Amino acid sequence: MPMTPFDQAVTEIKLYGFTLVHDVLNHDEIQTYKEALIRLTESSGQADYANRNATSLCIFNLPSLDPLFFNVIDHPVILPILEYFLEPSLVLGSLSSRIVRPGDGSQDFHSDIPGNMLNFRSPVMMNTVWMLEDFSARNGGTRVVPGSHLSGLDGPPDGMSVRHYHQSNAPAGSVLLFNGQCWHGSGQNTSDTNRYAMFGHYRKSMLMFQLDPHDGFKPEWEEQLTDRQKELMRMHKGVGAPHAADAHVR
Repeated sequence: MPMTPFDQAVTEIKLYGFTLVHDVLNHDEIQTYKEALIRLTESSGQADYANRNATSLCIFNLPSLDPLFFNVIDHPVILPILEYFLEPSLVLGSLSSRIVRPGDGSQDFHSDIPGNMLNFRSPVMMNTVWMLEDFSARNGGTRVVPGSHLSGLDGPPDGMSVRHYHQSNAPAGSVLLFNGQCWHGSGQNTSDTNRYAMFGHYRKSMLMFQLDPHDGFKPEWEEQLTDRQKELMRMHKGVGAPHAADAHVR
């Protein structure tokens, strides 16, 4: 009997460190998010943002810029997979966009979790890549090294050439999920168009935000949030209320 899509995704993440879920966003959603990112580049885009020896156009902290992005936060297909690994008390560490332009180079392979926080049994962080374009090797689709979440290393040893990796080749609307311990990095965009995507980082509840969604969040938007979205952004006590991971930092 075939596995359910949920069980398939969980099993692949355990084995390989990542999974790819197709048809999460429909055509209209893809176009709406993409158009919003194009609009936000004018007011909030950071051109030539450098990270891991690669530059790109970045738009940070999307929930604080437009309520349009709220529905990504607790998507009913993706959130249960994240909850399995991070427990229902997880938080949204950040939701941003990295737009890889023609000529932008490859990121160095890296883990998003420092070496002293690596955990073979239970990751402290999971990543999601929401594809708003067809991803391919030509436009620099995200690369992930299978099994590297179990390596005990937060990146390739000095001098190592990473020859074996999976590069996303998937249609727009797909979501790549991976254990934050996996070595990963975007590829070089050798196409003639921008590659648009959103990146959601989720963390266990004892950790602080990567980007605090309270910063710049308009109070009048609070009524548009679901109860679950408020929990994921530590807004269940109100916008601007004390929300840091107190048990961790005190």
